[in-house]
Amino acid sequence: MNTQAGSHSVPHHFETAQQAFESAKLGMWLFLVTEILLFGVLFCIYIMYRGLYPEMFHEASLHLNRVMGATNTAVLLISSFTMAMAVHRAKHDDRVTAVRMLAITFFCGVIFMTIKYFEYTHKIHEGLLPAGMFSYDHVTHVKMPLFFSLYFMMTGLHGIHVLVGMGLILWVMVRCQRGAFGHAYSTPVELTGIYWHLVDLIWIYLFPLLYLIG
Repeated sequence: MNTQAGSHSVPHHFETAQQAFESAKLGMWLFLVTEILLFGVLFCIYIMYRGLYPEMFHEASLHLNRVMGATNTAVLLISSFTMAMAVHRAKHDDRVTAVRMLAITFFCGVIFMTIKYFEYTHKIHEGLLPAGMFSYDHVTHVKMPLFFSLYFMMTGLHGIHVLVGMGLILWVMVRCQRGAFGHAYSTPVELTGIYWHLVDLIWIYLFPLLYLIG
């Protein structure tokens, strides 16, 4: 691969660069479908248990920090905008702005994970943990460990996806800095953007389901 001026050698099994891009994009969408199915199972479990124990879910959600959750939502919305701008500028040969937007997106990911760290630390300190590790005494519903099992499972899995996305952003940012992308070739930046938007979208569902039901 030639990394100068965003040029790119088309793999031999593709006829054109556009065909290679469409194939890569289709592959990414198929991968994201499996991710949606994975989270979809957790959402179905959530809906089932919330229907069985609505009072418990209401009480348990009051132990979540809505300010931190809302802040993380705002951070990810900003990161979606900067990611979209990075893709746009990379396709228009504006390497400096693209790198800057990718850096801001990465920093938003750092902020998100830092806030989650403080949230998790507080839950661990209070004993608001999954299943048999639950040790919080001031509860009125014996099924509350179930809520925090779902909370840690859903937000933890999402956090792993955020970390993966941050790794991808760092990778394309370094390559972009070296001039690997431009109007002729920006597929890795675009695919990373699609992945990051899905990560943001999943959190937009998680935030009201977990934090706002109280």
